[in-house]
Amino acid sequence: MRAGTSSSAATGAPHRSPQRHRPRSPAKSFATLDALSGGRAFCGLGAGWWEREHTAFGLGFPSPGERVDLLERAIPRLRALWATGTRPAAGLQETSCYPRPVGALPIIVGGTGPRVLRLAATAADACNVPVARLGEAGTQRRVTVLDVPVLGDDRDHVATLVERLRGRTDATTFAARHHAGTAQRHVARYRGLVDAGVCTVFVAPADLTSPADVTRWAPVAAALSS
Repeated sequence: MRAGTSSSAATGAPHRSPQRHRPRSPAKSFATLDALSGGRAFCGLGAGWWEREHTAFGLGFPSPGERVDLLERAIPRLRALWATGTRPAAGLQETSCYPRPVGALPIIVGGTGPRVLRLAATAADACNVPVARLGEAGTQRRVTVLDVPVLGDDRDHVATLVERLRGRTDATTFAARHHAGTAQRHVARYRGLVDAGVCTVFVAPADLTSPADVTRWAPVAAALSS
């Protein structure tokens, strides 16, 4: 839906585990998304960390090293399937895959392990790390971060949201972990991330329960696009 209704926003999935699909399936999915969006898609990959998710798909959950091995093999295979021609490449006997992406489809590798970050730096187009662990990204081509913030209209609204969302976590810890604050605070924080070298912030608000929770971000988006 977003690919067809927006003319400027990039679209994709930040973290997709190679264990869940053989490379041809995500290659076709992301290439189709790129074609529908006019070349605005990106492909997010990770080694996979949630065992319950793998179980739900009827998949095994290999060791961390084996999962990174699968990620390492997936990147050149995806690029081969997106390339022109139908020659054997990257361990694949056949690389016919349609549609082709509009252009070079960027790959973002998410994770914070040393080997995953080295892989992001050498084989991908960008890395993705939690905003709290930005300092661990090291030297990368491009750096993106995942942010799970709480945004309120004013101080009292922020406090109300924190109390509703915090569960068993004490309010002060939860508010700090999720950078709970008003639009003005988030704008300043995101500008600070840009100054620190971040090119993209993937925002996953902690309090999405209605359309109003999405529109509340409009002032943030407007301030950062001006």
